[in-house]
Order: sequence, then C-alpha cells, then structure tokens
Amino acid sequence: MNDRPTVQRSGPLRSTEDAMPTMSSARRSQWPVWLCWLAMVLDGFDLVVLGTVIPTLIKTGELGFDAVGATFAATISLVGVGLGALFIAPLSDKFGRRKLLIACVASFSLFTIGVAFAPNVAVFSLLRMLAGLGLGACLPAALAYINDYAPAGSAGKSTTRTMTGYHVGAVATALLAIFIVPNWRLMFIIGGVAGLVLLPFLWVKLPESLREVTPVKTGSAEAGSAQAGSPRAAERKPSESANATTGVEHSTVAKPKTGFRDLLQKPYPMVAVGIGIASFMGLLLVYGLNTWLPQLMAAAGYPVSTGLTLLLVLNLGAVAGLFLAGVLADKHGTKKIVLMWFGLSAVFLAILSVKIQNEFLLNAAVFVTGVFVFSSQVLVYAWVSQLFPPRLRGTALGFAAGVGRLGAIVGPAVTGTLVAANIAYPAGFYVFAAAGILAVAALFVVPHEVKTADISVPVDH
Repeated sequence: MNDRPTVQRSGPLRSTEDAMPTMSSARRSQWPVWLCWLAMVLDGFDLVVLGTVIPTLIKTGELGFDAVGATFAATISLVGVGLGALFIAPLSDKFGRRKLLIACVASFSLFTIGVAFAPNVAVFSLLRMLAGLGLGACLPAALAYINDYAPAGSAGKSTTRTMTGYHVGAVATALLAIFIVPNWRLMFIIGGVAGLVLLPFLWVKLPESLREVTPVKTGSAEAGSAQAGSPRAAERKPSESANATTGVEHSTVAKPKTGFRDLLQKPYPMVAVGIGIASFMGLLLVYGLNTWLPQLMAAAGYPVSTGLTLLLVLNLGAVAGLFLAGVLADKHGTKKIVLMWFGLSAVFLAILSVKIQNEFLLNAAVFVTGVFVFSSQVLVYAWVSQLFPPRLRGTALGFAAGVGRLGAIVGPAVTGTLVAANIAYPAGFYVFAAAGILAVAALFVVPHEVKTADISVPVDH
C-alpha cells in the first residue's frame, strides 16, 4: 500500500514559494544536475584530504604537527562544517540557492588554497575551519537546489544520485594522494583550484532557483504554478530572468523571513527532533566506520591489509546503495525505505561482530553493510526535502546536516575510546548497531506529512 498522501489545501496559495512545483521533464538542462554533483565531489575531497596528509605532517613534524595537533585540526574542521550547515545554509532560503552555492564554493576554494601556505598548526586549523564553513553550507544548498529542480516524484533518485559525487570525490582524493603525498601542500592547492575552476560554470550555467521566479500575469493559482515551474523559466539565464518583460520575472512579493525559529513552531518541532536524532546517528555511522573499520577488523584478528580492502568494499557498497535507495524511495515512499535501510544497517553491523572465516562471505557482508549504512543518511536528506516547503527547505537541510556533523565528531571519538580500552571488537559494532536502532525509533515518530496553514506537504513530491 502506498504511504504517500495527496496534497491537501485548506486555503488559497499565497505565493509560489510555498507551493513551488518541480519542473516537468521536457527540455530540462543537465547543467544544474552536474554542477550540484560536482559541488558534492568537493565535499568528498574535504572528507578525505586531511586523512591523506596527516601521517606525513606528523612524521615530519612540519608546522609543528604532532598527534595532538592533528586531532585538533581534524576536529575543528568538522566543527566548521557543522557551523556552516547550521547557520549559513539557511541563508539559501532568504537569498536563493544559486547565490549561496557560488559564495560557498568561492570561500571554500580560497581558504583551502590558503591552507597550503599556513605557517603553523594554529593557522592551518583556522583556515580548515573557515573552509569548512563554506563547504558545510554547500551540501544543504545543493540538495535543496536539486530538489527544487527535480521532476515530480523523483526526489529520492535526485538526492541519492547527487550524493554519489561525495563518494567519487573521496575515492578520487585517496587515489590522487597516492601519487602526490608527501607533497601535502599540493593536495590542498589542487582541491582549491578545482573549486575555482567550477565557479565560472556555476555563474554562467546555474539558473536562478525556481522559487525566485513567479508569473507576471495574474491568473489562477494553478496556472501561475505551472508557469513558474516550466522548463523555460528555470533554464533562463540569470540576466534573462531579471530583464524579461514577458513570461516570468522575479517576484515582487515580500518573502517571509525564515530561520531555525520556524522549526520550533507547529507543526515542525516533532519532525525536527526526529530528523535531528536520525542525522546524528547516520553520520556517526558514516564517519565512525570510515575512520575505524580497518582497526576494528584488525582487533578481530583479520590482517591489516584485509581491513583496508574492506574499507574500499564498504564504500563500493555505498555507491551501489545510493542508486538502489533512490529508486525504491521514489517507488514505495521515502519513510518506508529509510526505516528499512537503518534497520538493515543495524542487523548487518551486528552480524559483523561475529568473525567470518570465509573471505567471500566476509566481503559480501561488508559490501551489503555499505549498501545500507551510507545511503540511510542520504535518504534522510531526501525525506527532509519532501517534508518541508521550499521556503524552509534550505533551513531544514542545514539543520539536518549540522546536527549530523555533531555525530560525525562523536562517532570517531567514541570508537577511538573503545579502541584505546581494547574493547573495540566486538563492542564497536554493537555501538554502531545501536545507533541504527535509535535512528529507526526517531524516524518512526515523524509523521507521514506536515500540514501547514495553507498547504499539506506530502512525504513525496
């Protein structure tokens, strides 16, 4: 039985902001799709780059790095990303997705290049935090944009496919490091320059967000919505949108102020709590496993080389899971699939607590675990995009990503504590399985739809 309710309206629509339709598929440009995907590649770069250069920095003692300095730099980087998601990403609801994406990519690129010329650990860490502020807002803004732009009924696929760029960036950075490290400065220069190269394409090829245009002619709400969501309106260049005398133009209606205060007002508090807990647990799993899986496997008695191979297998499963999860979410409803995904994550993480002697079965178990663990959090992002109206989409995604980044800090820290206490195996997998169960419980209480004064926002488009 389909769990996707129909849209219910209890009053006239006030503007295209709260009822912005997604575009029809006809003549939709692929530029925004690829540009948002490339923005996620930069996020994947940032996830891995510090890990690739820290061993060299500690070994050489360059800039005064030691284990304590490296831990501080890694932690403050995640803090910057979390703050960017929480406090900068919501600005996309006020000023538009396009403007914020361009600003975020620019700041990330410049500060990342600056890291290469840092004179000491303190400046290195400060620049990493500042780069994280821009990058932290980039993910929510890009996902909000791609959901504005996506065809009706494809939010799951649009979100998960965009997030494959995250894993592609991570893998590409790891491979690049093999050829470049120990020249750690060049790693940051390449990442920053890649962002600068992306900037002109964002400026020229990324149209204004759909929620910023509205019909000129006064007519029925239905006609206005259709015109605002037309491919012609969305694919028009920024200059054409601003200067056009017919078709569409920027809305002159004053936009309501948006922010985290909106998430504290009915009907959003229960939704925000459930989404926040699930995001915290989701990124706890992602970062905890990426950081400590090789060590957990070594503690279980597997060879170190096997642990490194299993980390690669885990991430290959993640990419496969993203494609599968998006298709199923659009077909069966996002809530059903995200609950199933977190539940199965818990099951397979618990299975990994038992030593598997057969190499094929071990790789298969880790691959399937990757299928469910990584795409679970991405499905949370997809569901947030569907639950909240467009005027709050960037704020809600920023909240989910920001709270999730706290889990990204806690996950490796908790697992590291277990490793230091020599109880990482099997206790580490029990902790991860418990996180999956808590995410299921948190999302279970989130309603299927969010009803506001003028529109009922369904689980799916």
